[in-house]
Amino acid sequence: MSIHENIKYFRKEAGLTQEQLSEKIGIKRSVIGAYEEGRAEPGVANLLLFADFFKVSVDELIGNKLKKSSKKPAKSAENFDNLKILSITVDKDNKENIHFVPHKAAAGYLTGYADPEFIAELPRVYLPIFKEGSYRAFEIRGDSMLPILPGSIIVGQFLENWDNVKQSKTYIVVTQNEGIVYKRLVSLKDKHSYSFVSDNTLYPPYEIAEEDIREIWEAKAFISTEFPTTNTTHSLQEVVTELKEEVKKLKNGKGY
Repeated sequence: MSIHENIKYFRKEAGLTQEQLSEKIGIKRSVIGAYEEGRAEPGVANLLLFADFFKVSVDELIGNKLKKSSKKPAKSAENFDNLKILSITVDKDNKENIHFVPHKAAAGYLTGYADPEFIAELPRVYLPIFKEGSYRAFEIRGDSMLPILPGSIIVGQFLENWDNVKQSKTYIVVTQNEGIVYKRLVSLKDKHSYSFVSDNTLYPPYEIAEEDIREIWEAKAFISTEFPTTNTTHSLQEVVTELKEEVKKLKNGKGY
């Protein structure tokens, strides 16, 4: 049984309609319907609401095997910090939509990333080249990843297992404190910290604690109305070189 069937199963076991369940746990009936029909995936917060109400563990709720009338105390949220469940929507052909997170929606995404209603309100893009997996598009700001220009859109594939991050690849990282950032992975310093750098060397590297990360998307493509040129790249390199020379002069006491 899938999580969608499980929610429906436990609701019926409790003798409730979708409307009655909605009133008791505070999740809209339309959302419960979308969960049961497989048109959306519940986020961690809603999973915990269901588990607490039905008096089962989250493992039972999302697992493939159910034993009738098997009731266990629900687990607390702190035990599921690393549970990566993606909220999605699907089209009329039951294919996952690729939602676009514009810069103006970035702040809201930090709290709404696990809410299927919020995700459903985001714009959608159609990219037939991506067929397997879950994808999302993010608008980036700033010049930290030049020559990819500000305003470009990065298309990322959802990374369910964070152990699969790879050195030198770029990722969209959704964090609680830093917001949504696009960076290149340097290394996994330990099991609880990731070291990232910007492609623009004017920006210093920094670390992101695992507990601060909400989602990781592996960059697969970018969309831009402007093309990086050889001249642009060369000019940027000249600027960096000149700045380094100025720093050396200052260190040697020859600067102004």
